[in-house]
Amino acid sequence: MTKAPYGSWKSPISSDLIVSSSIRLGAIAIDGSDIYWNEGRPTEGGRNVIIRYRDGQYAEMTPTKLSVRSQVHEYGGGEYLVADGRIYFSNFSDRCIYRQVGDGTPQKFTIEGKRRFADFVWSRNYGKLISVCEDHTDAGEPVNTLVAISTTNGEDIQVLATGADFYASPRLNATGDKLAWISWNHPNMPWDGTELWVADLKESNSGVMELHNPQLIAGGIEESIFQPEWSTDGKLYFVSDRTGWWNLYVSNFNSSHSVNNSGDICDAEITALCPMEAEFGQPQWVFGMTNYGFSGDRQITCTYTQDGQSYLAKLDLANLERGLQVIDLPFTSISGLHCAGDSAVFTGGSATEPTAIISLDLAKGTWQKLRSASDLQIDPDYISAAQSIEFPTENGKTAYGLFYPPKNKDFSGDDQEKPPLLVKSHGGPTASTSGSLSLGIQYWTSRGFAVLDVNYGGSTGYGREYRDRLKGNWGIVDVDDCANGAKFLASKGLVDGDRLAISGGSAGGYTTLCALTFRDDFKAGASHYGICDLEALATDTHKFESRYLDSLIGKYPEQKEIYIQRSPIHFTERLSCAIAFFQGLEDKVVPPNQAEMMVNALKDKGLPVAYVAFEGEQHGFRKAENIKQALDGEFSFYAQVFGFTPADDIAPIKIH
Repeated sequence: MTKAPYGSWKSPISSDLIVSSSIRLGAIAIDGSDIYWNEGRPTEGGRNVIIRYRDGQYAEMTPTKLSVRSQVHEYGGGEYLVADGRIYFSNFSDRCIYRQVGDGTPQKFTIEGKRRFADFVWSRNYGKLISVCEDHTDAGEPVNTLVAISTTNGEDIQVLATGADFYASPRLNATGDKLAWISWNHPNMPWDGTELWVADLKESNSGVMELHNPQLIAGGIEESIFQPEWSTDGKLYFVSDRTGWWNLYVSNFNSSHSVNNSGDICDAEITALCPMEAEFGQPQWVFGMTNYGFSGDRQITCTYTQDGQSYLAKLDLANLERGLQVIDLPFTSISGLHCAGDSAVFTGGSATEPTAIISLDLAKGTWQKLRSASDLQIDPDYISAAQSIEFPTENGKTAYGLFYPPKNKDFSGDDQEKPPLLVKSHGGPTASTSGSLSLGIQYWTSRGFAVLDVNYGGSTGYGREYRDRLKGNWGIVDVDDCANGAKFLASKGLVDGDRLAISGGSAGGYTTLCALTFRDDFKAGASHYGICDLEALATDTHKFESRYLDSLIGKYPEQKEIYIQRSPIHFTERLSCAIAFFQGLEDKVVPPNQAEMMVNALKDKGLPVAYVAFEGEQHGFRKAENIKQALDGEFSFYAQVFGFTPADDIAPIKIH
């Protein structure tokens, strides 16, 4: 083993290998015995492709000129549906819906225009698609509705539900005559407060689909409802955080319950299935998120998060007293669960294995990997496994994170040297990080960096109280937790307290810029499409997040002064360290002018700054060459700032 300065270690985990061997996996669907998923491919310009797995054979269903991706809420999700061998999907470039029968060529059946669609469900009774529609036809804020779409006449789009600011999760019961859905209004986000509704679905004599007798089942402005699902016997299941934790519930609602038009919740009884301090739900940033399913008439298979780790379990609905029966699996991160009979399919990953599509036989307890997010085979001696840590933060509270020490079987650091630390601040900010193998993190640790991935106050997975820590305190609590996590590791002698860096994307970029502006703990940082001007974000962002800051910061413009006080762009005189910016020029969530304002301010002050802008990229980088350039560019930036020589032959980033 060779001794060499931290950061200068030669690693087999190169950016070229990462982008060439890595794909994004998600949006699982089951149709009969066929399994489908969506692959995001950086090497194809970020194109999204539906894959079908049938009898051990893989089929790429999406032609090369199409990309399966929705743009509702900008973040999308719920981009396709498979029913009876037919695929219905939203195409990215024209936002139209296509129908693909078996292995045939997809046919467009909606007209191009200003409407976007997501979260599809098939009405067999009436031969129509039901979906969320986001209409950008008129100037101003787009209009969100639930609609029924004719698959023979794409201009025949009938509005089923309107009036709320947002809709999600339309779900039909087994007989197809009742529709459940979730709705919410400004200023709430779906993890703040939503409502669960049910109505009768009927078709008039003239062929118009309509909802009758709408009933509010659960929810409100302080209760978040997640993933309504109907059982075959007509009961409505859902996830709610009414106790402070997203838990599973069932409603005995049926058509005999009293109808009211007052907006009050109907008198149906709601029962908690397995109350516990664990999270069976997630923040609904995208459509189509699933954490449970029915594996037989009387059994639910579900995934939940507890203390930062995911578990898969079975719940016998006929014997709830038994509680959850946890299934022994090697995965620490589980999501996108779908069930059919004795099969459960999900995305699973662990500290040493990248995320993969997993098919589990519930009867036998055996599983197989159908597709991995990375085919890169890496010697485990180069892999740094995540270590869950707790550390003290402000006001006597505790925060959480995942610590990755540097690891490379060929190198060790000099005896008197401690490794530099890269603190990762996740996006959202209402989101979380997981311990699944991330080659993006291993890129750093195998070169001699330590990494701390912080689940700061406001993150999900630790209950509503922890999630609500960020309310009114964005730019404070998250920054404190990131800084205190770094100082905690330095105090333990695990990292070099003089070489602390912080990096984040989107909301994590805002946390990064606040940490570099308002605190003196970090020597350098990198913002990937991060926010630096809260006023600009409040007045120049898309509908879904247009009132998000009401809870995170305060009402605008009534509390404009707080927006100014928390915006790094107004306090560049406090900066005394180097910052790199990476920005997509077509970003509608965080427009590039925010990064450019900050870059110009740093240049005017004579501070080291790097700015890399990517043509054709939106909020998050999808093209392989840009992912590579951002990763290598950030590493080159720290090499120049911290004074070590990279072992790789990478193009140095230009520092002004």
